[in-house]
Amino acid sequence: MRYLNLVMFFLLTGFGALGTLAQEMKYPPVGEYLMPQGAEIALAKSAAPDNISGKATIKILTASGFQVVHEGDNGFVCMVMRGFGAPTFTPTDLRNLVYDSKLRAPICFDPQAAQTIVPYYELRHKLGLQGRTPDEIAKAVLDAYSTGALPKRDKVSFAYMWSADQILGPAGHWHPHMMVFSPHYENSMLGGNEGGAPGPVVTDDAGTPLAVVVIRVDDSFAIKARQ
Repeated sequence: MRYLNLVMFFLLTGFGALGTLAQEMKYPPVGEYLMPQGAEIALAKSAAPDNISGKATIKILTASGFQVVHEGDNGFVCMVMRGFGAPTFTPTDLRNLVYDSKLRAPICFDPQAAQTIVPYYELRHKLGLQGRTPDEIAKAVLDAYSTGALPKRDKVSFAYMWSADQILGPAGHWHPHMMVFSPHYENSMLGGNEGGAPGPVVTDDAGTPLAVVVIRVDDSFAIKARQ
Protein backbone atom coordinates (compact mmCIF):
# COMPACT_ATOMS: atom_id res chain seq x y z
CA MET A 1 0.00 0.00 0.00
CA ARG A 2 -0.29 2.44 -1.80
CA TYR A 3 -0.88 1.19 -0.23
CA LEU A 4 -0.26 -0.48 1.29
CA ASN A 5 2.25 0.33 0.13
CA LEU A 6 1.02 3.12 0.04
CA VAL A 7 -0.46 6.49 -0.84
CA MET A 8 1.01 9.74 -1.88
CA PHE A 9 1.12 11.44 1.48
CA PHE A 10 4.15 9.34 2.39
CA LEU A 11 6.05 11.31 -0.20
CA LEU A 12 5.17 14.52 1.59
CA THR A 13 5.59 13.60 5.24
CA GLY A 14 7.19 10.23 5.85
CA PHE A 15 10.71 10.23 4.45
CA GLY A 16 12.45 11.01 7.74
CA ALA A 17 10.94 8.08 9.58
CA LEU A 18 11.41 5.79 6.60
CA GLY A 19 15.08 6.73 6.50
CA THR A 20 15.41 5.51 10.08
CA LEU A 21 13.80 2.21 9.11
CA ALA A 22 16.18 1.85 6.20
CA GLN A 23 19.21 2.45 8.40
CA GLU A 24 18.11 -0.29 10.80
CA MET A 25 17.54 -2.83 7.97
CA LYS A 26 16.11 -5.30 10.44
CA TYR A 27 12.64 -6.74 10.71
CA PRO A 28 10.80 -6.50 14.02
CA PRO A 29 9.48 -9.79 15.43
CA VAL A 30 6.76 -11.30 13.24
CA GLY A 31 4.28 -11.05 16.10
CA GLU A 32 4.34 -7.26 15.84
CA TYR A 33 2.78 -7.50 12.37
CA LEU A 34 -0.11 -9.68 13.54
CA MET A 35 -3.48 -8.73 15.06
CA PRO A 36 -6.24 -10.41 17.09
CA GLN A 37 -8.53 -12.10 14.58
CA GLY A 38 -11.72 -10.22 15.47
CA ALA A 39 -10.02 -6.85 15.26
CA GLU A 40 -8.40 -7.72 11.94
CA ILE A 41 -11.70 -8.87 10.41
CA ALA A 42 -13.41 -5.65 11.51
CA LEU A 43 -10.57 -3.54 10.15
CA ALA A 44 -10.56 -5.38 6.83
CA LYS A 45 -14.31 -4.86 6.40
CA SER A 46 -13.97 -1.13 7.13
CA ALA A 47 -12.13 -0.70 3.82
CA ALA A 48 -15.39 -0.61 1.84
CA PRO A 49 -19.11 0.05 2.36
CA ASP A 50 -21.08 -2.78 3.96
CA ASN A 51 -22.89 -3.66 0.73
CA ILE A 52 -19.44 -4.71 -0.55
CA SER A 53 -17.43 -5.84 2.48
CA GLY A 54 -20.42 -7.57 4.09
CA LYS A 55 -20.52 -10.07 1.21
CA ALA A 56 -16.77 -10.27 0.52
CA THR A 57 -14.21 -12.96 1.24
CA ILE A 58 -12.15 -11.94 4.28
CA LYS A 59 -8.50 -12.88 4.70
CA ILE A 60 -6.31 -12.34 7.76
CA LEU A 61 -2.53 -12.40 8.10
CA THR A 62 -0.83 -15.28 9.89
CA ALA A 63 2.86 -15.97 10.48
CA SER A 64 2.98 -17.86 7.16
CA GLY A 65 0.81 -15.55 5.04
CA PHE A 66 -2.85 -14.71 4.45
CA GLN A 67 -5.61 -17.21 5.08
CA VAL A 68 -9.36 -17.11 4.42
CA VAL A 69 -11.57 -16.81 7.51
CA HIS A 70 -14.81 -16.04 5.67
CA GLU A 71 -15.89 -17.05 2.16
CA GLY A 72 -17.88 -14.34 0.41
CA ASP A 73 -20.17 -14.53 -2.59
CA ASN A 74 -19.61 -11.27 -4.48
CA GLY A 75 -16.06 -11.79 -5.79
CA PHE A 76 -14.50 -9.07 -3.60
CA VAL A 77 -11.63 -9.83 -1.22
CA CYS A 78 -10.97 -7.68 1.86
CA MET A 79 -7.83 -7.84 3.99
CA VAL A 80 -5.42 -5.67 5.96
CA MET A 81 -2.09 -5.15 4.22
CA ARG A 82 1.03 -4.52 6.29
CA GLY A 83 4.23 -2.75 5.30
CA PHE A 84 5.05 -5.72 3.06
CA GLY A 85 2.65 -4.18 0.53
CA ALA A 86 5.20 -1.44 -0.21
CA PRO A 87 6.12 -0.53 -3.81
CA THR A 88 8.34 -3.03 -5.59
CA PHE A 89 10.40 -0.47 -7.54
CA THR A 90 9.50 3.19 -7.00
CA PRO A 91 9.43 5.45 -5.07
CA THR A 92 12.58 3.78 -3.81
CA ASP A 93 12.43 5.19 -0.27
CA LEU A 94 8.97 3.69 0.25
CA ARG A 95 10.26 0.17 -0.36
CA ASN A 96 11.56 0.25 3.20
CA LEU A 97 8.01 0.31 4.57
CA VAL A 98 8.41 -3.47 4.81
CA TYR A 99 10.20 -2.83 8.10
CA ASP A 100 7.25 -0.88 9.58
CA SER A 101 5.34 -3.37 11.72
CA LYS A 102 2.71 -0.78 12.73
CA LEU A 103 1.35 -0.15 9.24
CA ARG A 104 -2.26 -1.29 8.76
CA ALA A 105 -3.81 -0.78 5.32
CA PRO A 106 -7.37 -2.15 5.06
CA ILE A 107 -8.30 -2.78 1.42
CA CYS A 108 -11.13 -4.44 -0.51
CA PHE A 109 -10.27 -5.66 -4.01
CA ASP A 110 -12.88 -5.88 -6.77
CA PRO A 111 -13.34 -9.29 -8.49
CA GLN A 112 -10.80 -8.53 -11.23
CA ALA A 113 -8.20 -7.34 -8.70
CA ALA A 114 -8.95 -10.34 -6.49
CA GLN A 115 -7.74 -12.56 -9.33
CA THR A 116 -4.76 -10.54 -10.57
CA ILE A 117 -3.59 -8.26 -7.73
CA VAL A 118 -4.22 -10.18 -4.51
CA PRO A 119 -1.70 -12.95 -5.44
CA TYR A 120 0.96 -10.26 -5.87
CA TYR A 121 0.35 -8.76 -2.42
CA GLU A 122 0.10 -12.21 -0.86
CA LEU A 123 3.49 -13.12 -2.32
CA ARG A 124 5.05 -9.89 -1.04
CA HIS A 125 3.71 -10.53 2.46
CA LYS A 126 4.90 -14.13 2.49
CA LEU A 127 8.39 -13.05 1.41
CA GLY A 128 8.49 -10.28 3.99
CA LEU A 129 7.46 -12.67 6.75
CA GLN A 130 10.41 -14.84 5.66
CA GLY A 131 12.71 -11.87 6.28
CA ARG A 132 13.51 -11.07 2.64
CA THR A 133 14.93 -7.61 1.91
CA PRO A 134 13.22 -5.17 -0.50
CA ASP A 135 15.71 -6.15 -3.22
CA GLU A 136 15.07 -9.85 -2.67
CA ILE A 137 11.32 -9.28 -2.72
CA ALA A 138 11.59 -7.34 -5.97
CA LYS A 139 13.62 -10.12 -7.60
CA ALA A 140 11.15 -12.77 -6.46
CA VAL A 141 8.22 -10.72 -7.78
CA LEU A 142 9.93 -10.29 -11.15
CA ASP A 143 10.74 -13.99 -11.34
CA ALA A 144 7.17 -14.97 -10.46
CA TYR A 145 5.73 -12.53 -12.98
CA SER A 146 8.03 -13.66 -15.79
CA THR A 147 7.33 -17.37 -15.21
CA GLY A 148 3.56 -16.93 -14.91
CA ALA A 149 3.46 -17.80 -11.21
CA LEU A 150 1.86 -14.37 -10.79
CA PRO A 151 -1.03 -13.48 -13.12
CA LYS A 152 -0.29 -11.03 -15.91
CA ARG A 153 -1.90 -7.61 -15.56
CA ASP A 154 -3.57 -6.64 -18.80
CA LYS A 155 -6.66 -4.86 -17.44
CA VAL A 156 -7.41 -2.00 -15.06
CA SER A 157 -8.89 -3.07 -11.72
CA PHE A 158 -9.88 -1.35 -8.48
CA ALA A 159 -9.78 -1.54 -4.71
CA TYR A 160 -11.46 0.45 -1.94
CA MET A 161 -9.39 1.97 0.88
CA TRP A 162 -12.04 3.91 2.80
CA SER A 163 -11.19 2.91 6.37
CA ALA A 164 -11.11 5.67 8.96
CA ASP A 165 -8.72 3.50 10.98
CA GLN A 166 -5.97 3.00 8.42
CA ILE A 167 -2.36 3.50 9.57
CA LEU A 168 -0.41 4.06 6.38
CA GLY A 169 3.12 4.35 7.73
CA PRO A 170 4.81 7.06 9.83
CA ALA A 171 2.33 9.77 8.79
CA GLY A 172 -0.64 7.76 10.05
CA HIS A 173 -4.08 8.23 8.52
CA TRP A 174 -4.87 9.59 5.06
CA HIS A 175 -8.04 10.36 3.11
CA PRO A 176 -10.30 7.53 1.98
CA HIS A 177 -9.33 6.70 -1.57
CA MET A 178 -9.60 4.31 -4.48
CA MET A 179 -6.67 2.26 -5.67
CA VAL A 180 -6.62 1.80 -9.43
CA PHE A 181 -4.22 -0.86 -10.69
CA SER A 182 -3.22 0.60 -14.05
CA PRO A 183 -0.52 -1.38 -15.87
CA HIS A 184 2.25 0.77 -17.40
CA TYR A 185 0.68 4.11 -16.46
CA GLU A 186 2.88 7.16 -15.89
CA ASN A 187 1.70 10.21 -13.96
CA SER A 188 2.06 12.33 -17.10
CA MET A 189 -0.69 10.25 -18.70
CA LEU A 190 -3.10 11.61 -16.08
CA GLY A 191 -2.06 15.25 -16.50
CA GLY A 192 0.88 15.32 -14.10
CA ASN A 193 -1.22 15.90 -10.97
CA GLU A 194 0.77 16.55 -7.80
CA GLY A 195 0.75 14.20 -4.84
CA GLY A 196 -1.89 15.00 -2.23
CA ALA A 197 -4.13 16.75 -4.77
CA PRO A 198 -7.72 15.58 -5.34
CA GLY A 199 -6.92 14.40 -8.87
CA PRO A 200 -5.64 10.93 -9.76
CA VAL A 201 -1.93 10.37 -9.20
CA VAL A 202 0.34 7.46 -10.14
CA THR A 203 1.98 6.48 -6.89
CA ASP A 204 3.64 3.05 -6.97
CA ASP A 205 5.86 1.59 -9.67
CA ALA A 206 5.13 4.04 -12.49
CA GLY A 207 5.60 2.73 -16.01
CA THR A 208 5.61 -0.93 -14.96
CA PRO A 209 2.90 -3.62 -14.99
CA LEU A 210 2.59 -2.99 -11.23
CA ALA A 211 1.68 0.73 -11.48
CA VAL A 212 -0.91 2.05 -9.03
CA VAL A 213 -3.11 5.15 -9.37
CA VAL A 214 -4.65 6.70 -6.23
CA ILE A 215 -7.84 8.78 -6.37
CA ARG A 216 -9.00 10.57 -3.23
CA VAL A 217 -12.65 10.58 -2.26
CA ASP A 218 -14.44 12.88 0.15
CA ASP A 219 -13.57 12.41 3.83
CA SER A 220 -17.25 11.85 4.61
CA PHE A 221 -16.89 8.39 3.02
CA ALA A 222 -14.44 7.21 5.72
CA ILE A 223 -15.68 4.10 7.55
CA LYS A 224 -14.96 3.21 11.17
CA ALA A 225 -14.12 -0.39 12.01
CA ARG A 226 -16.83 -2.19 14.01
CA GLN A 227 -16.32 -5.47 15.79
